[in-house]
Amino acid sequence: MRIIILGAGQVGASVAEALASEINDVTVVDQSSACLAQLADRLDVRTVTGNAALPSVLRSAGIEDAEMLVAVTQSDQTNLVACKIARGIFNVPTRIARLRGVDFVADEALLADDMFSVSHAICPEQEVTDYITRLVAFPEALQVLEFANGSVTLVCVRAYDGGLLVGQSINTMKEHLGSGVEARIAAIFRDLQPVDPEGNTVIEAGDEVFLLAATRFIRPVLRELRRMQEPVKRVMIAGGGNIGARVAAALKTHCEVKIVERDSRRAETIAVSLPGALVLCAEATDEKLLAQENIDEMDMFLALTNDDEDNIMAASLAKRLGCKRVLALINRRAYADMVQGGPIDIGLSPAQISIGSLLAYVRRGDVERVHSLRRGAAEALELVVHGDRATSKVVGRRIEELPVIRGARIAAIVRRGSETSVVRREGFLVDEVLDRVVIPHHDTVIEAGDHVVVFCTHKQQVAKVEKLFQVSAGFF
Repeated sequence: MRIIILGAGQVGASVAEALASEINDVTVVDQSSACLAQLADRLDVRTVTGNAALPSVLRSAGIEDAEMLVAVTQSDQTNLVACKIARGIFNVPTRIARLRGVDFVADEALLADDMFSVSHAICPEQEVTDYITRLVAFPEALQVLEFANGSVTLVCVRAYDGGLLVGQSINTMKEHLGSGVEARIAAIFRDLQPVDPEGNTVIEAGDEVFLLAATRFIRPVLRELRRMQEPVKRVMIAGGGNIGARVAAALKTHCEVKIVERDSRRAETIAVSLPGALVLCAEATDEKLLAQENIDEMDMFLALTNDDEDNIMAASLAKRLGCKRVLALINRRAYADMVQGGPIDIGLSPAQISIGSLLAYVRRGDVERVHSLRRGAAEALELVVHGDRATSKVVGRRIEELPVIRGARIAAIVRRGSETSVVRREGFLVDEVLDRVVIPHHDTVIEAGDHVVVFCTHKQQVAKVEKLFQVSAGFF
């Protein structure tokens, strides 16, 4: 696919890295020749220096032949203008824009073809906010990801010495869970290497285990591997920027929130917009301040400033002073890999979190959802099954009949509207249509319309999985 990426910042660079590794023809446009030179040194991409909102620059980037435009500059206005030009002048089929302004994201009419012509809008800051709030809801987890509109949850936890399943084989998990509760260990990483999760595989302390189950069962499943922590009630946030303020707003209804912001004007703005939250104008790396604010009584410390070094220092200090769990937002992937698992419980790369929503538009076949895992080395995909036995390689076939793709594993199947439940609405009992979550076995038959969640321990397997689920030309 011929793709033009506007913006060579953290998001743009991560998108370029993800797409260039998948045999795409990628061109990156940015006004900074230095940023482009660094990108070209490590990736097989073409670069063009210039203003991304100018038709002449877009022509130089080859937009006349482009199949997709990904506008992820720091400016909403530039991204919107570029999408409008791409649609109105060059008729680019798919136009994705990164938008920070709430006014643009909230009003779909502004993004229609007769307005700014944005096919898909993404807001990385909101995606990071949602991701962090899920981690606060599951303080035992390293990652929490959802599929099929929240019907299925994938949780990554580190198995601890003394957990019910540690030292035992995977096939004993069903005995612990009891009847009616099904789950799947989708993957295990041990010493950074994937381990195939067969029935006789023994979980070891320190393993990173990816558990998948219907969302309503995820907590009892987690108890198998982790000592459940108390719900998070007290949170301190370092940094009142775009992400910090969003996270504080999301948490303040059910948590006691303290925000540490160094800029006095920004601190005043947050204090006005978030009544009920305590805003401190100070440095989050100030040991005396953290001690005075009882950091040892905090359930979670979130370092969300725009500075990687400050986040690492503040989170490490908070942990040393007794905070139960700390998280640091880290843009440089090398830093995130280095610090997680040490004094910092979770190191988050914002670009890696938001990359999944973009990948879903690039994937071949009907890919509903993509989650990038383990810094982009692995992926979990939600694919929608179409066709029949004649036009599809998977419809009407048992799992055991499918071609074996080593390292790729069907972890769950969601059948839309296949169950009903009686609920009371406005005083009346009515039937509510529910999705059915199936944890598949070797004899499970895949049906048309199924949403299939596939876990790939290596990114190289993704293309084979996509090809397997594609329908033949006869379907159309």
